[in-house]
Parts: sequence; structure tokens; C-alpha cells
Amino acid sequence: MRYFRPLLLYVLLGVLLLPSAEAQQIKKPTGQLTANQAKTANGVVEGTLEASGIRAFKGVPFAAPPVGEMRWREPQPVKNWQGVRNTKQFGPRAMQLQVFGDMGFRSDGMSEDCLYLNVWTPAKTGKERLPVLVYFYGGGFVAGDGSEARYDGESMAKQGMVAITVNYRLGVFGFFAHPELTRESPHHSSGNYGYLDQSAALHWVKQNIAAFGGDPARVTIAGESAGSISVSAQMASPLSRDLLAGAIGESGALVNSGLDPIPLAEAEPNGVAFATAIGANSLAALRAMPAQQLLEEAGKPGVGRFMPTIDGYFFPKTPAAIFAAGEQAKVPLLAGWNSEEMTYMFLLGSEQPTVENYQKVVRTLYGEQADAILKAYPATNNAEVIQAATDLAGDRFIAYSTWKWIDLHSKTGNAPVYRYLYARPRPPMVPEMGNAAPGLAGGVVKEEDTSAVKMPVARGAVHSAEIEYAMGNLASNKTYAWTPDDYKVSEVMQGYFANFIKTGNPNGKALPNWPAANKGDQVQVLHIDVNTVARHEQHRARYELLDKLRTK
Repeated sequence: MRYFRPLLLYVLLGVLLLPSAEAQQIKKPTGQLTANQAKTANGVVEGTLEASGIRAFKGVPFAAPPVGEMRWREPQPVKNWQGVRNTKQFGPRAMQLQVFGDMGFRSDGMSEDCLYLNVWTPAKTGKERLPVLVYFYGGGFVAGDGSEARYDGESMAKQGMVAITVNYRLGVFGFFAHPELTRESPHHSSGNYGYLDQSAALHWVKQNIAAFGGDPARVTIAGESAGSISVSAQMASPLSRDLLAGAIGESGALVNSGLDPIPLAEAEPNGVAFATAIGANSLAALRAMPAQQLLEEAGKPGVGRFMPTIDGYFFPKTPAAIFAAGEQAKVPLLAGWNSEEMTYMFLLGSEQPTVENYQKVVRTLYGEQADAILKAYPATNNAEVIQAATDLAGDRFIAYSTWKWIDLHSKTGNAPVYRYLYARPRPPMVPEMGNAAPGLAGGVVKEEDTSAVKMPVARGAVHSAEIEYAMGNLASNKTYAWTPDDYKVSEVMQGYFANFIKTGNPNGKALPNWPAANKGDQVQVLHIDVNTVARHEQHRARYELLDKLRTK
């Protein structure tokens, strides 16, 4: 099986043992809908009215619980209910181990019964037809939840849209393939359940969002890291691409990445090998295994990553081939990445950042192509090694695949493409954090956590650093000592996102001009920082080199 990259291996040690949520309480209707109620296709839901005037509906089911015989089936329709369903609390998060240090959950425990979404709307009635944002969380497809405060939709809803976060199955629950599953599937497929969950949520939005004041014809999907990868996946899939009006990707794409889908014929034996290793000799035995036990078995060291599949259903072929052929959703795309997506330690490990060590690692990785890499990522002295290794590590990790996605869609998407580089470093942590240090992938390592690897002080914007800025949620993150400049950057970035969701164009009053990347003779990239400005593309040669090495 394919193995976890170091990004996701670090701390699969602790297990979150939280109780499953009780079934949502349903009460008898009182007749006419109240201001905090909405009528979905399955029944009436009742949410809360926030102090800002935004209505919030949390823990709304968009598919039946994928438990028992429904484990590893594509999401099934929600059963209708009578009366009014209480949707004032986030539903349970998907089964997951404790992986990243920057995830703060507000969910009602953890459970296989996790297919819920959350809606924030400024609309007072169901007749307003506002644009819609659907946001997919990150976490490497092994962690994350729609309840995390950094994704909270209230601030975006205040910008004049309906904002939604969506849960989807993770890890072994979301991406396990097996020949018995393929045989029982009406589509002769298996392994893409997490992506199918996202697609089911988009179909729910199409059917129901008008009841919350949203326009089903103006749905923009967005996400960061695994969420951004999910955006590219939904754009590529014939199951979802006709449901979209726009797409936003923050650091990640399922195009020439380490997470690209593999042939079903390769994934099925991997699933059999895993099942045999844990003593489950049939699909029935696998479905009978308690969810917590299955989670722990899948999280043991040496167990391979569960990859998505080219199944002939969700993915008829690789996303790279779909985008190259122009078969993806032909919608405007806003996408980019951060200036320090990965630390130089991703390449050098515990070795000192010297020219000798850097060149040794590059020659080990690239062999006869090493000289070309060293020319594209030069370091002539020890002082230059950290930046060169940081750039190469970030490109290998996630920037190259994001670039490739943007480049392909620019050529075949028949729609505007806007590209950014996010460069604002986070400020120092607040004094209350004590001796906490930066962790992997934007996380935080507390002083008492001796098992996690601490990262060097960032020189730029680390992976995931932009989320709170883009979503207008800086104040919800109590870890960092935000400054007026940080709130300025957030106002600008959120303004671009809001404009794009409303019109397909990020430009607007009081914002620096952002030219489309696929218009004119030279590619324009918006550098987002305290002084935001568009510049000509600076590093195309190195991405073309990585592309040549990846595809030769």
C-alpha cells in the first residue's frame, strides 16, 4: 500500500474518545414557520438567531447515517421526519485520530454518524436568492470538521451570502476499497466515499438552499489543503461539475499530487491486505467491527494510506486527464498557495541546513536530474540553503500540484482564473501560550507535548495560515496576538473572496486590482500581504521543471 507522507504520520498516537451525539430532538410543529425555521425537503429545521442577525442551522443531516450495513456505501437519502428538528448544535465529527494541533472542534462528539452540514444565512425569508458558499475543511483526509471555528460561516454570511460547512467521511471510513464493495455497488465502484459525501451535500444544496434564502444556481465551492483538493475533485467529477458556479482553492489540488486517485484494480488488493491483517476475512466481518476498533487498526504505524480510486463513476479517469481534456466544470477559479507551505526540515530532516547536506538530499531525490533542480532552487552558501530548501519542500508538498491545476484550468476551463500568493506571516503567539511552538502544517505544539516535532520559526506564511484571514475569523483564534495589520489583510482577502462568490470576479471598490491570470501576455499573481499588489509570475520555470520531471 502507499504510505503516509511525513505530514500525516507524526502524531497518530492519541485517540479522541468522545461520546456520540444523541439523536436530534424533534418537536411538534406549531403551525406557521417561525423566523428561525426553514422547511427542507425532509422536514422543518429550527436554528438560532445570532446577535449579528445571522440565522444559523447546525447539524442539518444531508444523508442517512453511514453505519452498520451502510458503512462503505455511497451516501443514502435522509429519512423524512415529522415535526420540527432541532438544528442548534453541531453534529458529530467524522471518525478520526488526533493528528493536528490547530483543530478546535465544537462538534457534538465523534461518530460514524457524521453526515451533517451547517448553514449560516442573512436571509430573512426563502425568497432572497443570495449567492452560496460551500466550504470543505482540510486535514489530509484523516482529520477535520465543519465545526472548527476558523471555518465558521457567520462572518461570510454578513458579507451577503449563505455560507455552509460540510462534513465528510475520512481515512478508512472514507476511502477504503475492496472487491466485495465493488461487486455490491450498483456502479461497480468503491473507495471514494468521502468525495461522494461532498457530492451528496452539493445535491442537497441544489434541492434545499432556496429555503434558506440561497440561489441554487450560484453555488461556489471552496476549501483549504484537503478541502482545496476536494474542490478540484468536485470540479472534475461528472457527479458534481454541473452543480457549480465557481471554485476557490487554497493550497492543494488533485492534479499530479501524492493523493491522486489510483486504479481500482490497485486499490482493491490493498483493501484485502488491510482486512486480512486485522483478521477480517469478509466484508460482513469488516462491517461488524466497532468503529473505534477499525479507526485504531487503520491508524497503526505501517498501515498504508487509503487512496481514492479511478472507479469509472466518481472519477472516470484521472483529474489531470479530465482538466487537460477540458471536461471539468467550466467555472471561474480563484486559487493559490502560501509563501512557506513547508519547512526546509521536510527535505533535510535533522541534518543541518548546509550546502553540502542540501545538495546531497537533492541528488538522492532526483539522481541525474539533480543539477537541473539545484539550478532552479539555487543555494551557493549556507545562508541561502534554508530558503532554497523551503521553496523546494513547499513545491513538492503542495504548491506544484496547485500550480498545475491552475495552469490546466487556465488553458481549458474557458473561464477567468485568478491566482494568488499569500505571504502574510502570522504574528507571535499570545503570552498565555507559554512556551508553545509552531507545529507541522500550521499547527501548535504545546510545551507538555513531547511527542510532536517542533518547527523552526516561520519566515513566511505557513500552510493553513490564511484560513482565518480569508473567512473573517481572526478573532476566534486566541493563539496569536493579532495586530491592526492582520485585520487589514483579513479585510482585503475576505473582500476578494466575497466579491468572487457573488460575481465570479474578486475585484471591487477599495481593493487593489487583481488581473485574471489567464488574460494578457504575462501571468499575473496577486501577492496578498499588508501591501497587496499584483506582480508578473516569478517562478514559472521551476514549476515547468517539476512538471517535466513528474510527467516524463
